Amino acid sequence: MKHPFNTAIIAVLRKCALSFKAAAFLAMVHSAVAQNQPATIPAGPEARSADAVAARFDEVADKALQAMKQRAEELHIQGVALVAYSPGDTVQGWSSKMVVVGRLSTAPSGTDSKGSNLLGIAYTKAAEMADTLQDSGSHIRPPKTGEYGWQGGAVAKGKTGILIAAFSGGASADDLRVSKTGLAILADKL
Repeated sequence: MKHPFNTAIIAVLRKCALSFKAAAFLAMVHSAVAQNQPATIPAGPEARSADAVAARFDEVADKALQAMKQRAEELHIQGVALVAYSPGDTVQGWSSKMVVVGRLSTAPSGTDSKGSNLLGIAYTKAAEMADTLQDSGSHIRPPKTGEYGWQGGAVAKGKTGILIAAFSGGASADDLRVSKTGLAILADKL
């Protein structure tokens, strides 16, 4: 059974002598429209490679987070560990995972009247690194609104993207030791 849309596509293709790639794209759009689904544009080899890395991220992230947890326990600190992967040379989106290592936050105390959201601090470190591509607290520029210049996060360029690891809960030097432990695993695999 001929669908009027199919007949129109064939006529346009013949009339305009479109390339095979354009024909495939139009057929895909038609298929998506017929199924009431959004169309997706096929990606090139580089994007497929980055997609494969992103798909592997969960497995690698779990290993990195486990190593970070073990390192934090060796240092007798508690807090939050996170890792993130962003394909490409700049951060335009990322996949991330986190794990609580003993505590998510701290209660108010004599030296800290508000207490601390350790997850928020870890992600603040990660956000700064996403923008600067330098370890958190590098002071290469003044902190922007939402950043606090906290040290303890580590960032590196991986094989196909940006790798970020951050820990919050200990002294800055210890947080950085934990972060570098996770970053080393990410860099080895991604």
